[in-house]
Amino acid sequence: MVVLVFIGSITLMHHTLKLYSGNRRFVLRLYMLFAGLTSVPLLGRLARRMANAYGRSLHRAYLLTPDEALELVNVANGVALGVCDCRRTFKNCDHPLNAEILLGPTRHLIRHVIGKDSREITREEAAEVLRVNNRRGLVFTIIKCRGDFYAICSCCSCCCVPLRLSKKYGIGEALVRHKDIVKEFREFQANYKDGDSA
Repeated sequence: MVVLVFIGSITLMHHTLKLYSGNRRFVLRLYMLFAGLTSVPLLGRLARRMANAYGRSLHRAYLLTPDEALELVNVANGVALGVCDCRRTFKNCDHPLNAEILLGPTRHLIRHVIGKDSREITREEAAEVLRVNNRRGLVFTIIKCRGDFYAICSCCSCCCVPLRLSKKYGIGEALVRHKDIVKEFREFQANYKDGDSA
């Protein structure tokens, strides 16, 4: 019962990107709390199964090559730089906090969902962030939440929630590889309508 309530509350939190954006640190802590259930005898298998189903249907990260990450930045109509909430929440390393590149199908959406810790940037600035983080050995992922692409993350293995869920807790659907992710993003962007494409 507790697990169902937890999944229900997470689903409600992800109802809109703006709501998720304002509650990311809380959600990340809940994900890790839930992941800890995977080590509980008898309950662990059920928790892992539910978490994998959640990843498949609602919220997951996709591994990107550096070239794919750069292509996504160049395709996006809105780009902003934000704080990596995994690093800010868990504080396990000294990699840069300003490492999350928020992507939007429109500038209007970017302006609508970015928090006070984020700022709109140019594609060139985003490309430089990617280059620096690639040299640091960080892994690029793109986050998709309830059908919406959200951000390119520069992930480390010690803080990144999708990496930790996949590697440490066996929740493989939290982080997957999809060879057509750029094509899928292009289609998402082409079909997105929010009333303001500027």
